[in-house]
Amino acid sequence: MPEITLKDDGSFRVPEGRRLVLALEDNGIDILHRCGGNAKCTTCRVQFIRGEPTRMTEAEKERLEARGLLGEVRLSCQILCDHDMTVVPVNRISNSDVEDAGPRPADTITPTPIWIDAPPPVDSDTGGK
Repeated sequence: MPEITLKDDGSFRVPEGRRLVLALEDNGIDILHRCGGNAKCTTCRVQFIRGEPTRMTEAEKERLEARGLLGEVRLSCQILCDHDMTVVPVNRISNSDVEDAGPRPADTITPTPIWIDAPPPVDSDTGGK
């Protein structure tokens, strides 16, 4: 079972193949998912400290590109837990002005995933890739 570690909130194990957004929520992390986990709103963003997946869905790439976030964050609704990861949830109920996270995402990734290679993350020291 993969171990998900939160930079400042401990760690937990989750079943292989669980959506990261659900793994976080089901373990008490108040992550936002305003669009219900459909790769439309980007509120379920996470930053990776370690273990960033090397693939992503086309929907995730398109949404992150449209928002100018590609290479900086990932969408937890589009990530499967298939290895150990260390993440920082960016948008949480506790640091927002909304009262609920949004509709609960489905157990499977939506829209139906088309997997592609993820671009390399932006190097925070140089601002480049």
